[in-house]
Amino acid sequence: MYRSELSGVLGGLTRVRAIQLNDAHIFCTLDQVAEEAQAALKMIRRAYEALGITPTRYRLSLPGPGGKYVAAPEKWQRSTALLTDVLDRSGLPYEAAEGEAAFYGPKIDVQVTDGAGRESTLSTVQVDFHQPEQFDLHYIGADGAKHRPVMVHRSIIGSVERAVAHLIEQHGGAFPAWLAPTQLVILPISDTELPNAAALAQRCTRLGLRAEIAGPERGSLGARIREARLVPYQAVIGAKEAADDHIALRLRDGRRLDPQPVSDVLTHISALIGANSTDLWADATS
Repeated sequence: MYRSELSGVLGGLTRVRAIQLNDAHIFCTLDQVAEEAQAALKMIRRAYEALGITPTRYRLSLPGPGGKYVAAPEKWQRSTALLTDVLDRSGLPYEAAEGEAAFYGPKIDVQVTDGAGRESTLSTVQVDFHQPEQFDLHYIGADGAKHRPVMVHRSIIGSVERAVAHLIEQHGGAFPAWLAPTQLVILPISDTELPNAAALAQRCTRLGLRAEIAGPERGSLGARIREARLVPYQAVIGAKEAADDHIALRLRDGRRLDPQPVSDVLTHISALIGANSTDLWADATS
């Protein structure tokens, strides 16, 4: 989507003119609206858990004074009651805010805060009775008659640009392992271990892991470890590890694991990444 934003309000990835939207519109019956809205809210919470995002607050955005809202009091009351019930059932604390609704209906907004303390909306769930009517949409119900569907707007992470900007700030570039551009860096101590490092990189590729080799030509082991400090996993291969088909794994949080068989390590990492976990290791010892 494109917006002709004024140059003075543009900023980094958080406010841009070309927006990649993560959005869906679900057409459903009136009886299905609450279930669909609850499912969307659950999906948002699951996405935030995988991304390591902590929402600042949940907001029930309501209309305020002024003429920018659709003049349909009954539809506003019905849609507001539906979203209020969804929030109450979810058990999430929320605040009502007048003047923040869309022109056609109320919405649940999930707010996040950046490093400068500025709050913005990252995700939304909206109930829309207005636009199905504007487009004269209908379906044939079980009774054989025409009925008007309801539209649920579901935006899990809203603007992809804004989501990426928030992730960079929140994690400082140290993304969850499943999202990290490089998931495993392989550190052979000397040129002698380079063949083992290449074999390990090939095994990672076959498993769908993003790995790269940082060999001795890039400096001392300490320098290479520091250079790869944002990479979730650092696999050190020395002479003993190469002989035993083991790797000594260092985790991004500073933990060092005892040398373990390569197959065990890769299986463990693959399981965590496949589950979109934010944990670097399960039951790891320092």
